[in-house]
Amino acid sequence: MEPRLNLFDTPTAAKVAKRFYNVSLALEESSLPKSLRELVELRIGQINGCGFCVDIHTKEATAAGESAVRLALVSAWRHSTVFTAAERAALALAEEGTRLADAARGVSDETWAEARKHFDDDELGTLVCVISLINAATRMNVIVHNPGGAYEPGMFAALSD
Repeated sequence: MEPRLNLFDTPTAAKVAKRFYNVSLALEESSLPKSLRELVELRIGQINGCGFCVDIHTKEATAAGESAVRLALVSAWRHSTVFTAAERAALALAEEGTRLADAARGVSDETWAEARKHFDDDELGTLVCVISLINAATRMNVIVHNPGGAYEPGMFAALSD
């Protein structure tokens, strides 16, 4: 598969991509563990069918210490025993926050209450931002047919200011 367009070769999209990456750096300062952020981003990439994002977040999660077994089970997390209650709450929030059009209710009160049990306000705010940003990224990559497979951990660091 060849990409339809390299967003980094277009002046406006390249500026947006750079700013997008720099916004994501703020999430690194959160107390929400990087491995959990990567699991959430991986799951959203899977839901949205973004090979590029699945590639990135599988490799970044591995670099953050995630095991091959847990990564393999992210797509079936509801039927797996390897995730903590907090991770399950974050993955449920990620799924409902991604599949907004699939359910008129959006994120259910039950899912929000479960996430609230495990995360403080800053961590919840971080989760909301992670879910929102990766959904935007997956959509950009799917639209232009950006394929997965060539990502190397840390390769976007050159985008930072």
